[in-house]
Amino acid sequence: MNTLNNLSFSLYLSKPDTAILLAQQADALATKLGWIKGEAYANCYEGLGYKKKSNYSKATDCSLKSLKMAEETGNKNIQEKDLSNLAAVFFNQGNYPKSLDYATNALKLNEELGDKLGQATNVGNIANVYNYQGDYPKALENYLKALKLAEELGNVKMQVKLLGNMGVLYHYEGDNNKALEYYQRALKIEQDAGDKTFQPNNFCNMATIYDDMHEYSKAIDYYQKALKMSVEIGDREVEATSLGNIGNAYANIHEYAKALDCYEKGLKLGEGMGDTSIISVNYGNIGDLYVRTGKYKDAEEYLKKAIAIDSSIGDQNSLMLVEEGLSDMYDSTGRGKLALVWFKKAMTIKDTLFNADKNKALTRKELTYTYEKKEAAAKAEQDEKDAIAAEDKHKQQIITWAVLSGLLLALVFAGFIFRSLRVTRKQKRVIEIKNIETERQKKLIEEQKALVEEKNKDILDSINYAKRLQEAILPPVNIIKKYLPESFLLYKPKDIVAGDFYWLEKAGDTILIAAADCTGHGVPGALVSVVCSNALNRTVKEFKITEPGKILDKVRELVLETFEKSESNVQDGMDISLAAISYQPKAISWSGAYNSLWYVHNNQVIEVAADKQPIGKTDNPKTFTTHNLNIQKGDTLYLFTDGYADQFGGPKGKKFKYKQLQEKLLAISHQSMAEQKQILETTLDEWKGDLEQVDDILIIGVKV
Repeated sequence: MNTLNNLSFSLYLSKPDTAILLAQQADALATKLGWIKGEAYANCYEGLGYKKKSNYSKATDCSLKSLKMAEETGNKNIQEKDLSNLAAVFFNQGNYPKSLDYATNALKLNEELGDKLGQATNVGNIANVYNYQGDYPKALENYLKALKLAEELGNVKMQVKLLGNMGVLYHYEGDNNKALEYYQRALKIEQDAGDKTFQPNNFCNMATIYDDMHEYSKAIDYYQKALKMSVEIGDREVEATSLGNIGNAYANIHEYAKALDCYEKGLKLGEGMGDTSIISVNYGNIGDLYVRTGKYKDAEEYLKKAIAIDSSIGDQNSLMLVEEGLSDMYDSTGRGKLALVWFKKAMTIKDTLFNADKNKALTRKELTYTYEKKEAAAKAEQDEKDAIAAEDKHKQQIITWAVLSGLLLALVFAGFIFRSLRVTRKQKRVIEIKNIETERQKKLIEEQKALVEEKNKDILDSINYAKRLQEAILPPVNIIKKYLPESFLLYKPKDIVAGDFYWLEKAGDTILIAAADCTGHGVPGALVSVVCSNALNRTVKEFKITEPGKILDKVRELVLETFEKSESNVQDGMDISLAAISYQPKAISWSGAYNSLWYVHNNQVIEVAADKQPIGKTDNPKTFTTHNLNIQKGDTLYLFTDGYADQFGGPKGKKFKYKQLQEKLLAISHQSMAEQKQILETTLDEWKGDLEQVDDILIIGVKV
């Protein structure tokens, strides 16, 4: 029986089917011998084999059965193995809270037993959970701790696995170069050791980087390598992941039939393994594919299946993306109200993910106020109970003394009257005290409420002051009119302060004007707008640059330089449409980051496409293009951000969209600039109706 168990444990990674068979034979012998410890080992190793085969249901059953027997016999070695296996199983199924719980308990046993290999394994497992939950600092801290242990032990397999996972972390953070460096480092160590265990993972991870870089043929090549090797070594999890990724790459190059085939194969594998994460991902992929091909009914079905799974396992990142996809699907089919509902749900998750510190601070304030309020009410209630208890106790004393004084009836009668009067006075005093205390508690609650209101007022006053500061960086309308008499400015911040801003500067005979959209809106967006506006001013005034494309190149350099001073990985920046209007000689040039330029010429709207990159951190940054425009007298330029087109409204509650905005601008382009602004404002108000404004709105019109 011992030999069978030892063989099973030594083979579960390379030959899981054989390991399971050996463990079952060992279990039969242990049962025959009546040896619970042997049964515990056999079930433990059988669970490891099933986990390797991605049969999570059987793996869970075996490990829980083994864990129960190990706890009965006090065998901590088996308990640790079972807990580690369960942590891995629940992680693969996307149940991160349970995975973290089992891994933490396993780590405690590792430390008690002095098992460094087990410590490294479980610290790595804990890091994986934090990584998938988006807590990158904690994840990296645990990865480095586990890697140090693995290097001390000389364990190559574990080093390779940890380096690969660290690559995934940097990929999630958007540092593709760093991620690729870790993947290549892991792959080299494994190839030098002649081990294929994690090579499919590293090929798959490297392919994901190339996919992000839009090098789809290279990505598919690496995905195919990962798929082939995962099939060779029987790694069904990586096989399923590779199929899904190959499908995404085919979808990106519009080979939808091939993409659907890959998704369906990946879904079948996920269902066979009981892996909810893989099932959810493929439901979402198939739903997105049906949206692309116009099969909206099927798309809705699959996207809702993905949402149900993501909600049940708490995968917020995936849930946000699928909800955005469902919103776009409803928008494309004219169901604007549903599109808005799902858009708001996705934005709620996005705000939670990207404003965690702000939410924590607000929650702490709210909980403090609620706690103090409850504490005051509880104290008043307890005081009232104490007063009643004292009264009851005193009455009992009166009765006792009355019985003992029965022989002296007259005296008792007199004493009773005396004591009754005394009790009445005390009751009155108790009630008075209680009322005083209640009033005190009420006053305390009112004071705290006033304090919260005062703090809110302070915050609002600060934001209003920030508005005045932001307005200070915006050029006054009379200055815009001075240099561009035939122009209008439509500017509607969503909140008190805005992420959108407009900018104007005169450099010699050239007027530079821009419409910019910074990351976020409200206070965070306003802070980014100050940084970006300052970078524009420095570029023109300090560095004397007036060509639009070169201005944007320099602004990106200055913005990145500002944010790189932070210890945090700041991903903020802006989209912008920037025009240079020169009168001596007469010429107009333009450059844009994501935001295009429209101009009306001969009763047609002509679009000049922007570069598909932001002013900020991006992979493979390229030089911004300067477009020299052939504009005639009487033509009208329109610079804008995405707020107007993205506004929900109308009879069906759908987005306004760029096409409708373009048609509106063409229809009103012959009118005066003041009339154009008024028509745009009226149209927006009528379209929006009772719905809230979803983003900052900015449109600038200039007639040449």
